[in-house]
Amino acid sequence: MARRKRQASTFNLSFLDIMSCGFGAVVLVFLIIDHSMEVEALTLNAEVFSEIDLLEDDIEQGQLGLVALRNAVASVDVDIVEAQGLATRVTEDLDRYEALIASLEEEGFTDTTDVEALKAEINRLEDRVNKLREAAKEEAGQSARDFTGDGNRQYLTGLNLGGNRIAILVDTSASMLADSIVNVIRLRNMDPELQRSADKWQRALNTVDWLTSQLPINSQYQIIAFNTEAQPILSETAGKWLEVADAPQLKAATEALRDRLPSGGTNLHGAFDAVGSLPGGPDNIFLITDGLPTQSYEPPRRTTISGRDRLSLFRKAVQRLPAGVPVNIILAPMEGDPMAASEFWQLAQVSGGSFMSPSRDWP
Repeated sequence: MARRKRQASTFNLSFLDIMSCGFGAVVLVFLIIDHSMEVEALTLNAEVFSEIDLLEDDIEQGQLGLVALRNAVASVDVDIVEAQGLATRVTEDLDRYEALIASLEEEGFTDTTDVEALKAEINRLEDRVNKLREAAKEEAGQSARDFTGDGNRQYLTGLNLGGNRIAILVDTSASMLADSIVNVIRLRNMDPELQRSADKWQRALNTVDWLTSQLPINSQYQIIAFNTEAQPILSETAGKWLEVADAPQLKAATEALRDRLPSGGTNLHGAFDAVGSLPGGPDNIFLITDGLPTQSYEPPRRTTISGRDRLSLFRKAVQRLPAGVPVNIILAPMEGDPMAASEFWQLAQVSGGSFMSPSRDWP
């Protein structure tokens, strides 16, 4: 009997052990499954977050592209308006010429009559040219300065170099270093002597030399350099007109300009105010620049400026010009400033001046 009890007790203990081991195995299996699920969930979450980041980047790029497209559309709209304005003026000119031709026909002019009249006009002009050449030989050597371009070339520019008081405005902003923004940034970080020898800046300096060599010997002049500020190239001559006949002073002025280092932004407000403050005012203005202004007297709040804002600054600056004075523009176009040429051309037309965008080898 006691033996049976011991056997039963041993059986019960073995059964309990087996049950305990089985329960432990089940718990272990659940732990393993739970851990694998956590690892899989973390992996899935990381992939989802990565996809979300990519989608957010795509959305940001799309928004930037949308802004760029809107700016491009606005620029195209401005170009369309300008083109429509030019087309209107051309149409008006055509109508006027057609009316003139019709009136001439009504008055009895014939082709033969017109040809004979043109021949007579040509003969008259040839006589005048011969007289001017003879006068030029007699007055040779009376210019304050000499200028000889490559190959001793002469150019028909259309620029009116006359006047008693002639103002020459020279843009000395950083953009005068090169025709593209990338090259401007590259040169701006180089040695000052390399900046002074930049091709675009040398063309501007040679243009000033050419202009000063063509000034009438009995006239007065002033050279004003402008970037963020405007001041006479010879600081001691502020508020004064200089005599073209004073050759040493004229040479000193052009040499001082060659020592200048292009830098900063473009403030046309200051340039036009400086011209207007000269005693008696100018009767002829020459503007050497490469585009629309980037600021006025107040520094810009941002590092970039839109084409529309530059156009607004230009039109406000033009209002500061002395009334009735021809403005002759010599433009070296800058990359990314498509409205500059049309705006400066209109200024030249309205003021009675001239506009030119010379080749790289001029003068």
